[in-house]
Amino acid sequence: MKPIYSAILVRLLGNCQISRVLVSLFSTKTPTSSPSSLVDTLYNRIQVIRDPRVSIIPVLNKWIEEGRPVSKPELQSLVHCMRDFKRFNHALEISQWMTDRRYFIPSPSDLAVRLELISRVHGIKHAENYFNNISNNLKSANVYGALLSGYVQDKSIAKAEAIMQKMREMGLATTSFPYNMLINLYSQTGEHNKIDILMQEMENLGIPHDMFTLRNRMNAYAQTSNISGMEKILNRIEEDPYCVVDWKVFSVAASGYLKVGLIEKALTMLKRIEATMYPVRENLAFEHLLSLYASAGSKNDLYRVWNIYKPLNVRGASYSVMITSLAKLDDIEGAEKIFQEWESRCTMYDFRVLNRLLAAYCKKGLFDRAEVVVKKAIEGRTPYASSWNILAVGYMEYKQMDKAVEMLKKALSVGRQGWRPSSVISDACLEYLEEQGDVEEMEETILLLKKSGALTRDIYDRLSRASVATGKSVSGILDQIETGVLPLMKKFTGSLK
Repeated sequence: MKPIYSAILVRLLGNCQISRVLVSLFSTKTPTSSPSSLVDTLYNRIQVIRDPRVSIIPVLNKWIEEGRPVSKPELQSLVHCMRDFKRFNHALEISQWMTDRRYFIPSPSDLAVRLELISRVHGIKHAENYFNNISNNLKSANVYGALLSGYVQDKSIAKAEAIMQKMREMGLATTSFPYNMLINLYSQTGEHNKIDILMQEMENLGIPHDMFTLRNRMNAYAQTSNISGMEKILNRIEEDPYCVVDWKVFSVAASGYLKVGLIEKALTMLKRIEATMYPVRENLAFEHLLSLYASAGSKNDLYRVWNIYKPLNVRGASYSVMITSLAKLDDIEGAEKIFQEWESRCTMYDFRVLNRLLAAYCKKGLFDRAEVVVKKAIEGRTPYASSWNILAVGYMEYKQMDKAVEMLKKALSVGRQGWRPSSVISDACLEYLEEQGDVEEMEETILLLKKSGALTRDIYDRLSRASVATGKSVSGILDQIETGVLPLMKKFTGSLK
């Protein structure tokens, strides 16, 4: 199969299992009859690097240094595959390497994908800067749509509406996509009165209400507990011969019924979700089903669905949802057994699964169990900062501040670049240390906060007060903090007195 056709298939089907097979065709090594022998492909070299903190640029460079060819369609396929796996940082690295190191000219579609990835990895401000530097002749509807999508994720209503108006003026708002983006935003932010206005505009322009339009409108009704409105849209979808009713529609309906306490109607919708899961088992549908059965308080159905539909491959996300669902039903022992099952089967340790069990333990104040499971998990592994942070927050909520400080410091010591604890936990820990007059512990914690980029003027003032109150000199640490805080504060506030 030619690379260009394989890349098109991957984009159309959006399935990384397909991509995995297709990319294996790009290997320069001759495959044997065993699938396991297809190990030396660019895809396989990249896919084993699961940690987002680890760059895949050296892997790409080494591939070229070995004299192996790589085409633009192959790299585009890898970008889409990493994005499907939600490995946005790695997808962005491939996208940038494709143009910066291989000098492939990006198409408007490539730019749209990169814009979306920049928004996800670096935030909407960086995405705006990138958009502003794109040549006007390359700013297609896809590129504008990617920026609009970024504003929707950022819940920036005014900016989203402004870019939508620009698309109208340029004649680019001719499909349901930008309208669906705005409808989704209004649904998320509670501006439901604007949804009907947009849907009417679509009708006036001859733009059909597709499944996404109707489902978003249905979701808005569900959020406001307008059950009659929700059911009206549900009936419209089911009666429309051009609408393929999928599990997401029934999931929205089930959520709406659960919100108003109509448990039996919700369970009927959940059975309809199950009916859509054959012959293809969709992981996302399965995980939503688990969560909804937990919300309905039906433990028997939860275990039944788990035993029937759980994925054959060890998918961490499914185990995470099951652990959280059982914890929601106060079945901690059951959550522990599911975690142990995952831990015994997984080939790549995912601390996000552990985090779900830690959150369950912390909610119940079971800190001894939490620390035992963490101690085992970190043997030979580097934990995520979020794991320690969950423990820190748990200890804080149970007023065990010595332990909260200890866990916060561990989180800060392993946090990747850009990771910051919530201000709630950092403020609580520093306030506690200030009350205790423990300047040395404050210094150590603040230096770790400085490393993570989480310093504020309030932290600077807090340490100054503690220094005065205890009579201990901390001029050295204050100087270090001042070099990090004051220039930043001046940048945004003009000057500090």
